[in-house]
Amino acid sequence: MYFLKRLLTWWNSQTISTQIFTARKGVKVGEDDQGNLYYRSKDGKRRWVIYNGEMEASRVPPDWHGWLHHTYDAPPTDAPLIHKPWEKPHVENLSGSALAYAPPGSIRRADPAPRRDYEAWQPE
Repeated sequence: MYFLKRLLTWWNSQTISTQIFTARKGVKVGEDDQGNLYYRSKDGKRRWVIYNGEMEASRVPPDWHGWLHHTYDAPPTDAPLIHKPWEKPHVENLSGSALAYAPPGSIRRADPAPRRDYEAWQPE
């Protein structure tokens, strides 16, 4: 079943063609804390990520994002970025999921607050 899933879908890890391309022309550079694998081509011109699980771009930490987009020459495994004490740890984008932020009064909250932002008009 896993083989068919990989053969027919692109959003579950890598496709067969990506796996073949990675095996032929890729050099593994590193891995992040979520298990995503990072590769570069042998000539160093292309960089890509193989996601561990569902493909979601917000799961790439800022350090690796900068390396993928050629902002940094050295990967975070060779030259880790210096983080400020006020920086929060990386969290994936939760929009559209059950864990997304819902403000007070939202119907998506488990305990929706009663609406008091207007007073209903009553005809005389």
